[in-house]
Amino acid sequence: MVCLGNICRSPLAEGILRSKLPNNFIVDSAGTGGWHAGEQPDKRSILTAKNRGIDITHQRARKFQKNDFENFDYIYVMDNQNFKDVSSLAEKENHKAKVQLILEEIFPGERVDVPDPYYGGQDGFEKVYDMLDEACEIIAKKLENK
Repeated sequence: MVCLGNICRSPLAEGILRSKLPNNFIVDSAGTGGWHAGEQPDKRSILTAKNRGIDITHQRARKFQKNDFENFDYIYVMDNQNFKDVSSLAEKENHKAKVQLILEEIFPGERVDVPDPYYGGQDGFEKVYDMLDEACEIIAKKLENK
């Protein structure tokens, strides 16, 4: 799960998907920028997840690295800019093929962004959670059926 700073959207996506999958699946998140490396998710993300029964306080922000292409089978990005930034790091076609917009699961072919709630209020985080929850439900079912 990849967003810009790895403190709002991608930590929520990581926590949501992890909650829907058995423990043998590895779910992680990162940001295309490293400004928040080592920090916990935004307090509003933590609160939103907590209100839905998910604890993301153990997560720490990190920057997306090229070796993530080798370490993960799927790379879900939160918006079109993240898609461009992550795809530009891919050196192999099979790595580029791993990068997908997460909301393509709900809106195939529409290239819909998960809005960045950082500059808004708590309600924006709640709306983002609902979008990610719906997409992660679809992803979890696909992964469990493989």
